[in-house]
Amino acid sequence: MVARLHYESDLSQVEIARRLGLSTATISRLLRRAREEGIVRIEIRDFTAPEDLTRKLVETLGLRKAALVETTEVGLLAALAQPVGTLLKEAGLKDGSVLAIGWGRAIREVIRAGLPSIPGVITVPATGGMQQPAPHFQISEFVRLAAEQLGGTPQFIHAPYLPSQEYRDAFVNDPTIRDQIALWDRIDAALVGVGLPHGVDPVHAGAATSSERALVHAAGDVIRHYFDEDGYLVPWDGDERLIAVSPEQLRAVPLVIGVAVSPAKAKSIIGAVRARLINAVVTDTATAETMLALLRK
Repeated sequence: MVARLHYESDLSQVEIARRLGLSTATISRLLRRAREEGIVRIEIRDFTAPEDLTRKLVETLGLRKAALVETTEVGLLAALAQPVGTLLKEAGLKDGSVLAIGWGRAIREVIRAGLPSIPGVITVPATGGMQQPAPHFQISEFVRLAAEQLGGTPQFIHAPYLPSQEYRDAFVNDPTIRDQIALWDRIDAALVGVGLPHGVDPVHAGAATSSERALVHAAGDVIRHYFDEDGYLVPWDGDERLIAVSPEQLRAVPLVIGVAVSPAKAKSIIGAVRARLINAVVTDTATAETMLALLRK
């Protein structure tokens, strides 16, 4: 459990200690023991320049854009902010452009680290609000902060992402919410996370419905649109109730940046690209190498 939380879910030793009610010294000792007993194996790979990895990733997956940072033990998610900002600047966003924002730990850390100034951009949530208290689910806060950093205008969707079917109809027909949702038809760029399958992600499994946890063949999700490793969408009983940018709307967006790190997410990122839910990737070198190794099989 401790090894999975640290190496797969990318939690720091301090976060794991707080979550499990243990001391950081105990967590450090358990991680060292996991390495000694072969539960965790750390490989020193031959060095490949990030530029070469980036080129190979773009060519192999058919991406529009990709950007990599060196893998580090500390501050990795925040380090993704600089390449994300560069891709947004290169996208030619201007006054009146629409930037949709998803949720997740990577998205939260990127926005906390800071986005570049692109005055006049309209930021909008890619989904309704998450009914979860965890900081990385607070999508409206990400939208507000992103607008502040960009010098733009935030628009909010005051509706849950997964209401009952009856209430969904009421929400989407409310004039104010309808106007905000209409922005999804003219998104110029999107910034989204890529989720792991709930069966291997103990951190987020509690936020999923029983139907979502039963999606054993899913490789991951992008704003609750599930897909397998080959890129086929995996239906679940919440599909018709979601208040979120649809797969068709995402596929029409010129630049959808998937932000994710961890070799454990390699299959998830590949599936998201094949499903055409993202067309650009910002990640770290270790994750990129794992993705390329999988793609060579």
